[in-house]
Amino acid sequence: MIIGRPNVGKSALFNRLIRRREALVYNTPDDHVTRDIREGLAKLGDLRFRVLDSAGLETEATSGSILNRTAAMTANVLARTQFAIFLIDVRTGLHPLDQEVGKWLRKHAPGINPIVAMNKSESLHKDPNSFAEAATEALKLGFGEPIAISAETGLGMTALHESLQPMLENYMAKVLDGKSSQDENLSQDNDSSKDDESKLPLQLAIVGRPNVGKSTLLNVLLQEDRVLVGPEAGLTRDSVRAQFQYQGRTVYLVDTAGWLQRGDRHKGPNSLSVMQSRKNLMRAHIVALVLDAEEIAKARRSMTHAEVVIARQAVEEGRGLVVVVNKMDLLKGPRNSALYKRVKEAVPQEIQMVIPQITGIPVLFISAIDGRGRAAVMSQVIDAYEKWCLRLSTARLNRWLRKVASRHSWKDQGSQTKIKYFTQVKARPPTFVAFVSGNTKLSDTYVRFLTKSLKEDFDMGGIPIRIMQRSVPRMASGSSSKTGQSTGKTVERTPSDKRSSVV
Repeated sequence: MIIGRPNVGKSALFNRLIRRREALVYNTPDDHVTRDIREGLAKLGDLRFRVLDSAGLETEATSGSILNRTAAMTANVLARTQFAIFLIDVRTGLHPLDQEVGKWLRKHAPGINPIVAMNKSESLHKDPNSFAEAATEALKLGFGEPIAISAETGLGMTALHESLQPMLENYMAKVLDGKSSQDENLSQDNDSSKDDESKLPLQLAIVGRPNVGKSTLLNVLLQEDRVLVGPEAGLTRDSVRAQFQYQGRTVYLVDTAGWLQRGDRHKGPNSLSVMQSRKNLMRAHIVALVLDAEEIAKARRSMTHAEVVIARQAVEEGRGLVVVVNKMDLLKGPRNSALYKRVKEAVPQEIQMVIPQITGIPVLFISAIDGRGRAAVMSQVIDAYEKWCLRLSTARLNRWLRKVASRHSWKDQGSQTKIKYFTQVKARPPTFVAFVSGNTKLSDTYVRFLTKSLKEDFDMGGIPIRIMQRSVPRMASGSSSKTGQSTGKTVERTPSDKRSSVV
C-alpha cells in the first residue's frame, strides 16, 4: 500500500507502477482527490505485485468527517497488507503531518517497516548537498534510509526496485514454504482446477447517478469496506477497480463515479471522473445500472434522462445490462406497502418502454445498506454474462431457421427474400450473419422477427443481439450445382450489401 499525507503524489506513483493512468491525478492543495482504496497489478522491472493506492491521511481529522472515515478504511485494509511505501514531498521538507502519519503507521501496522520514498525529487540529483539534507531530515521518521524518486518522471524507480526486491523475495519464500505441505492435496484437485480455469473472467461495471448507492453495493459484493460511503453526494471520484472470486469465477469489479450530465459545468476532479466513468463503461462486459427506489417513488418515473443515456449507451456498445433498484428499505412498512408494490410492478414495464431494443432486461430490488442482495445480483450478472458469451453451431442455427420460417406468414411468399444459411460469427455480444441471395435484402420486419425468435428459442433475453446481412452472388446460368457447392464458401460483398445491426 502507498500511504502518506494528502497531495504528496501517491496516485501518480500508483499510475507509474501499474503503467496506466487509472487513478485521478489533479493538483488540489485545498482538497483531496483520492478517497477510496484502488487496486492494481504493479510492474516494476521483473517484479509483479498487487499495489494499493490510499487516500491522504490526516490523523487529526474531525470524527465522522470524510478524512476521518477514509483513515479508518485505510487502517482496515492496511492490516491485511504486507508492505508499505511511505511517500513524502521532498520539496516541502519534512512536514509535521508526515510525522503524524509515521506515528499512525506504527500504531495501526506495527509489523510493517515501510520504504520511505522522497517524491518530487527531480532537483535533488543536481545538488548532492540538497539530497543529503533531505535524506537526513527524512531519517527523523525512524524508518531507515529513504530513497529519492519522481513519480511523474520515473526517476528513482531502480532504487525502489532494489528496496522492494529482497522484501518480496523473502515474503514469497515464506509463502512457498507454507504451501509445500499442500502439494499432495493440490495434485488431487487438478481436475477441479482445470474446470475453474475454463471460466473466463467477468468484468462488471457499477454505474448510475451520484448517491444512488453504487459504492455501498460494491462493498457488499466484495464483502469488505473498500470504498467510502456516506450521505454526501459525489463521494466517489476515482473509478475503483477490485478483483474477487465468486463461485470459482474471477470477477473484475469497477465502481464508477456518479455519472454527471454533459450540461454540468463541474471542473477539475469531477470532470476527470466523468471521462473515466465513460471509459470504464466501454471496457465492461456487464453493466449494473443502479437506481434509487425512493427517488422513483417521489418522481413517479423509473429513470431520469441521465440514466436512460447510460442504459442506451451500454446497449449500443453491445454490453449486457442488469438494473438494480437500491434503497428498497426506505419503502418498507405498513404505510408504504402499496407504494412498494407499485414500484416493483412499474419499474420493469417502464424500463422496457425506454429501452425497447432489448426485451427481458433483469430488474432486481435490493437494499445494499443492509448488506443483502449479493447472491441475487451476482446470479443475474453471471446469467447475463453466460448468455452474452453464448455460441451456437451453424448446423443448429440452420435447423432452427427452417422451423421459424414456417411460423412466419408472408403476404407474398414469392417476393420474400430467402436466407441461404444463417451462422454466428462472434460472441460477446452474440452476432449473426444471414446470407441472402443476390442483391436482395431482408426487410426490417423480418430482422426483428429473427431477433425476437432467437431470444425466445435460445433464452437470450436481456442481452444485445446483432444480425448482419451479406449477399451470396447468384450462380451464372449453366453452372452445375456441384460447382456452386464448391465455391459456396467464398462470399463477395457488393456495393449494395447492407449490414443491419439489431440490439
